[in-house]
Amino acid sequence: VGDWLNSPLSIVQGIFAQNVPNSDWEKKVTEYFKEKLKENNATNWVPSLNDVPVHYLKPNSLVKFRCMVQDMFDPEFYMGVYETVDSNTNARVLHFGKYRDVAECGPQQEIDLNSSQTVTSERQTFYCVPVPGESAWVKEISFFASQARVSPSTSYTPSRHKRSYEEDEDMDLHPSKQKEQHTGKSCCSGGDIHGCVEPKRLETEASAGHHVISPNCSPPLDLNFPLPGEKGPACLVKVYESWESFKVNDVLEVFGVLSVDPVLSIVNSEERDGSGLDPMECMDTAEEQRVHSPPASLVPRIHVILAQKLQHINPLLPACLNEEESKTCEFVSNFMSELSPVRAELLGFLTHALLGDSLAAEYLILHLISTVYARRDVLPLGKFTVNLSGCPRSSAFTEHLYHLIQQLVPASYHLRMSIESMNHSRFIPRKDYTANRLLSGLLQLASNTSLVIDETQLEQGQLDTAGVHNVTALGNLITWQKVEYDFNYHRMEFPCNINVLITSEGRSLLPSDCQVHLQPQIIPPNMEEYMSSLLTAVLPSVLNKFRIYLSLLRLLDYSISEEVTKAVEEDFVEMRKNNPESVTADDLHKMLLVARFLSLSAGQTTLSRERWLRAKQLEALRKARLQQQKCVNGNEL
Repeated sequence: VGDWLNSPLSIVQGIFAQNVPNSDWEKKVTEYFKEKLKENNATNWVPSLNDVPVHYLKPNSLVKFRCMVQDMFDPEFYMGVYETVDSNTNARVLHFGKYRDVAECGPQQEIDLNSSQTVTSERQTFYCVPVPGESAWVKEISFFASQARVSPSTSYTPSRHKRSYEEDEDMDLHPSKQKEQHTGKSCCSGGDIHGCVEPKRLETEASAGHHVISPNCSPPLDLNFPLPGEKGPACLVKVYESWESFKVNDVLEVFGVLSVDPVLSIVNSEERDGSGLDPMECMDTAEEQRVHSPPASLVPRIHVILAQKLQHINPLLPACLNEEESKTCEFVSNFMSELSPVRAELLGFLTHALLGDSLAAEYLILHLISTVYARRDVLPLGKFTVNLSGCPRSSAFTEHLYHLIQQLVPASYHLRMSIESMNHSRFIPRKDYTANRLLSGLLQLASNTSLVIDETQLEQGQLDTAGVHNVTALGNLITWQKVEYDFNYHRMEFPCNINVLITSEGRSLLPSDCQVHLQPQIIPPNMEEYMSSLLTAVLPSVLNKFRIYLSLLRLLDYSISEEVTKAVEEDFVEMRKNNPESVTADDLHKMLLVARFLSLSAGQTTLSRERWLRAKQLEALRKARLQQQKCVNGNEL
């Protein structure tokens, strides 16, 4: 185990030496690692950059990283195979350049740039960040499942100074650390402790838009996280095979060689001109070089050996659910057999969270398992945005409800709508042509993220141009499940799959698929105490069942038999007969959607007559409630 984990490049070297000049050595490398990782729980032995600060990891060891593709840089050329000549003996040796940033030579060796053996290859660089809004429980469970053995060590490369994203712990353990920092873009030139700001702090402030620059520091490198206050490493992920299948906003798990060579930071420093780097590099602007070649200790490189797109990021589920593996099938069938008690408990839990309103809790379950399953032309099918109106404003109700949802879903974000936030936040990612990168925005989220929008705190005020654009972007996200990224000269549509829940007092300003008016049965004197007691009352094992339930049901297939389709059509005609005004085609679409998620929530993958009737009943109750609200408060709807 030690070899392929600690020094994967020596394994590659072995395979390369045996197979050269045969070109299939690359395939054999991926096959070798694929087999190794298939062995029992081998993936748990690979240290993860999500759990372990980069300075705890051995350079050039095998690591994994669960991430979202935030940006895609231009492809780069590298020497796939190169030849060195020994200046004393003239002996020639072939080396591989794959999975490396820097060509390796012995003391007396020089690279023969004119050798006929040189093979120039191409690789694609993705700028990847941890999944935006990933819940703490996902990180925790992944961390405890890991069996990787890592410990802080200074013996690997003394020239590398620790710059951890776990800054506080790091400061306590190593008070001398601040004095050590040197070169690198986000560090100080002097040893003045007070004048130096910890890079992580700089980076979070930068990502929140506050560029704090202390006297001796060059400006901080903004790590470009979509959401403010995010922690974790950003990585330059270099992909060698089939990179065409990965695109911006995909969630990946990559296994590859960690590269944190200090030489990589030279590109970033003032010695750039005399460093002997390829003069072609100078065609890039200084800003572009700064962004595309950040210090390796702050933005490590991963040379990917294996990568896979993730269907979901819930660590309680098998990673891939559409494979016909006996283990996976067994997991799904075992869970399905105990589905109804889990649903009943979850319904009870959410009913309490929604202050005793069981109808709203039913709709919240349907909302949480909804997902865009197909697109017809521009229409996203399966989106189910719920507007929960009638929310109490005074008690930070949405805040507490969001904390409960956060405990159930793998990734989420709480967007507090205010004139201030609408006018001053960047919602839409924008292309920065000077630095040649995509500047992230709040709506650059991974698939199946839960976005909770809180309108209860909205005051009167004036939206400026940016504010209007942001509100429009939210409307487009909800209606079309797409975000238009701003490329200055044009806009480009990026499809997405975001579950949006809007809480408001009256009807929301934003569009929604379904408005449910909350009818609290209890008003707790202390909302915070009430909501936190709900969580403490749930056993961790039950909470994990809720988490599996919501993630698993999103991934199930669903169909309607011809027989039931016919019955539904007849039913619709019958309803229209009695009162043509009361039931529109839109209402039918909504009822079919409710029936779909109602069936799935009970673990049924086809629509039955009973579920259809139950969907009609729920919709009738929901509409009656809205009608009642209209009568109580004339200007409500």
